[in-house]
Amino acid sequence: MGYCPCFCLLNWKRFQRETNNKEQQSYVNAESGSKVNSNTRLEASNPVTRNRSSNTAPTFTYKELAIATNNFAEESFLGRGGFGAVYKGILESSNQVVAVKQLDLEGLQGEKEFLVEVLMLTLMHHPNLVNLIGFCAEGEQRLLVYEHLPLGSLEDHLFDVTPDMEPLDWNTRMKIAAGAAKGLDYLHNANPPVIYRDLKASNILLDKGFHPKLSDFGLAKFGPIGDKSHVSTRVMGTYGYCAPEYASTGRLSMKTDIYSFGVVLLELVTGKKAVDEIEGRQMHLIHWALPLMKDRGNYVRLVDPLLRRQFSMSLLNKAIEVASICLNENANLRPSSTDLVSAMEYLVSRKYEPDKDKANKSWPEINLSPSAAEAVLEKDLDRDRAVAEAKLWGESWRDKRKQ
Repeated sequence: MGYCPCFCLLNWKRFQRETNNKEQQSYVNAESGSKVNSNTRLEASNPVTRNRSSNTAPTFTYKELAIATNNFAEESFLGRGGFGAVYKGILESSNQVVAVKQLDLEGLQGEKEFLVEVLMLTLMHHPNLVNLIGFCAEGEQRLLVYEHLPLGSLEDHLFDVTPDMEPLDWNTRMKIAAGAAKGLDYLHNANPPVIYRDLKASNILLDKGFHPKLSDFGLAKFGPIGDKSHVSTRVMGTYGYCAPEYASTGRLSMKTDIYSFGVVLLELVTGKKAVDEIEGRQMHLIHWALPLMKDRGNYVRLVDPLLRRQFSMSLLNKAIEVASICLNENANLRPSSTDLVSAMEYLVSRKYEPDKDKANKSWPEINLSPSAAEAVLEKDLDRDRAVAEAKLWGESWRDKRKQ
């Protein structure tokens, strides 16, 4: 099987030359947590020429975006993104369908998120990152204009699936995971590297054909450079997706994103939310899944019933092994984003074909109640064997690539 090399590195020096100093200083202020004064804000009371050949995001007036969204009408509401509501709109000037996020500017954090997202998405472009069409910074208004992705988010298709919805099949789930991994790999291999810090199902948007794109970059942060292993920062992100070392110490690294990817991959396999409310009790996917992941014989218990046994056991084993490595409590033992892309591309290349996998038809019905899960949780948690097997498979796959 052929190997696709990791996606291109970001030529940061070239972008720095082309980006004006005022915007760079705004971003530095936002990253460092210093106060953002009126002189560094991206004010734009008048629209500018919308030329995407440069690395300056086009601007819109508030009136333009109000018209596009029918004055932010309820029927235009798509949902909530990071720090604000998102509306569907149609730009009057081009008839382009867009998604408009209106930020809730409660104190400095909303302003910081706005500045970070504008700069990140202005500088970074990749097939698995959402495209920024432009922004509005008129008076106190802060709005971001993105391409509209018609299929919504992964969260919309994975959880609370209604009877009239077609559940995601195995091949589509692996395709989405692989695309998310490629987006992370692009960020992590930028120069300097970028830590996404908010990978979760609701931030993976889906274009036609279930092509995934990472969105909401307001929490993104430059990663460590040189011989530094991490950066220290205030803990941000979403409960249930945060790596344990980051949640407890504030130490942030690229491996923090890898842990979050492991949670998302588990969500794709199980159809369960990272944190959910069941019968009045808060259930954590990781706490339920990890005891089962230590024994291959239990892997089938993890599978989303909506998959209806339409998957290969060998690929299920490998997908769970990838998740297991990503969720290692020792951040140093988690894979790099580049190795993660290689593993996911392997899983995507081995598509499930029902006619070639008859064994699944004989599987028994297996259900694990919350009480049964709790009984498993009471046992000592020993994942050494599963982790060792996963590492062995990963090393074997890397060796095959080199041949």
